[in-house]
Amino acid sequence: MTPEKKKQRRLRNLALLSLLLLAVGGTFAFQAFNQRAINDRLNEVDINVGGRVHDYYNRDTENKDVFVENYGERPIMARIRLSEFLETRQRNEANFTPLVAGTSRDDVENWTTWIPSAGNINDRENSNASNAFDQYASLIFGWERSGQDAPWYMPTFNHDNLDLRTAAAGHARDWIEGNGATDAVTDGATHPGDGIDAYWSANENFDNSGPIWPGEEVTNQTAQNLQQDRAPMTMNQWSNLPNEDKIGNFWVVDHNTGWAYWANRLDSEQASSYLLDAAEMTAAIEDKVFNGFYYYGIHVESGLVHPDQHEEFLNDGEQHHAELADFLRGIQNGAMYDDGPNPLPNEDSAPAAFDFSTMRPGRIFTMAGEQYRYLENMGSGNHMIIRNEAIGNVHWNSQNNRINEWYDDLELAVQAMVQPVADNFETGHLINDSSIIWSSGRWIPTNLSDFTEVAIDVTKIDTSGTSRAFALSFADVVRLSGTGLGFPSHAGRVGGRNTWWWLRTPMDSERFWHVSNAGQLHSRRTDSSLSGGTRPALIIHQTPN
Repeated sequence: MTPEKKKQRRLRNLALLSLLLLAVGGTFAFQAFNQRAINDRLNEVDINVGGRVHDYYNRDTENKDVFVENYGERPIMARIRLSEFLETRQRNEANFTPLVAGTSRDDVENWTTWIPSAGNINDRENSNASNAFDQYASLIFGWERSGQDAPWYMPTFNHDNLDLRTAAAGHARDWIEGNGATDAVTDGATHPGDGIDAYWSANENFDNSGPIWPGEEVTNQTAQNLQQDRAPMTMNQWSNLPNEDKIGNFWVVDHNTGWAYWANRLDSEQASSYLLDAAEMTAAIEDKVFNGFYYYGIHVESGLVHPDQHEEFLNDGEQHHAELADFLRGIQNGAMYDDGPNPLPNEDSAPAAFDFSTMRPGRIFTMAGEQYRYLENMGSGNHMIIRNEAIGNVHWNSQNNRINEWYDDLELAVQAMVQPVADNFETGHLINDSSIIWSSGRWIPTNLSDFTEVAIDVTKIDTSGTSRAFALSFADVVRLSGTGLGFPSHAGRVGGRNTWWWLRTPMDSERFWHVSNAGQLHSRRTDSSLSGGTRPALIIHQTPN
């Protein structure tokens, strides 16, 4: 929410506005444990697994960013629930009157759970008390800016998975740190920043020596939220998606309970996209109090568990949506569909366990310790695949060496399947960006044929070449992008863990083409970054049945 938009809405009455943050129900069933062996040794296995809810809020701009970060070493599953409270008082009145009878400011447990209608996340359910807030408070869900990459955040310094404090910045108040205060004055911040929109950007650092904020005395560098695959939706809307689209980077709300679930495993060092992007008071509040006062608050409740403990989300005594159990199993497995004889996406399996002829383009699979994305069936038992996550810290001019090193480390059973490609590719140069006619969001150029050398650089089997891994060309990415193809969307192009990746096609001697972590085609100067690098691809052969 920009300051300019806020100015347009500035209210004449005096507002007491407080948004609260509470992290409860965060059952971490993944703590360190002791292991005793019969040789009388005592071993401690200390695996750091945990997540932190972030809440960046600024009451002056009405910006409100709520998301979850996985700071640990293993994947987690996450859910968040919001509840609201509003009370008003005219100047000639002695006491505040709550909007919903029977609720009180000091008892957040009786605040009104936000419940959307089954078919529209932006409309509160009419048959629920939540509907009373529609007139006065507008919640903006998800995060999407035309042509912009996902936002940046400062990772938490607090890596104690037994600490239920959140990363609350600006005017947000952590419930524990703020001692449960609901006075709109008491400070309960636990994280740097002033809560405005786009406060953090790329390559910024924060030194927590002191410590200034709860957690380790280290310097963190900003990281990037995952780009949302689609806007937050209700379970009914989710039910109507094709099975292959039901698991991904987006939020799904069970409109029976108000719990919003991240529709994917959140891997190590990943942060979800925003569930909430702004909380705006409408002009109607001005008419409600006229020359008086109001207090409005949002209470954020969270649950974070290891995927193997996802049934804890079901065994909480609430009446969940009938499809929630299937949904949670899909998140755990990484897929909602029956994929024939192939192992589940997160199940590491030997090459012999797969039938690549039955795979759909874009399907994720884990083979011999590496996770891949299936790109296409090339016919005659040949299939193109690509490593799911880019290998970070690789300059463009050193990517061939790094790809060769990666290939040499593959299991021999995988190398035995790899088909030969040309030893050297004639890439051409796609020099003038301004002459490219782009479809929306720098998705694909509609005039690639005007650049002949680049357009004909398409990877194929070359029996005079070497069996090896390679980087995709600009033309490869273009032809593999679209509905039903290996890269069906912008989000589908992004490497695992939100990584960008080099193509083999140069723009000129100083700039080179890459797929950004928004899934767009851009050029950049060669550099190294942990958030991106090279993404090796293979053509493998499996004898058809």
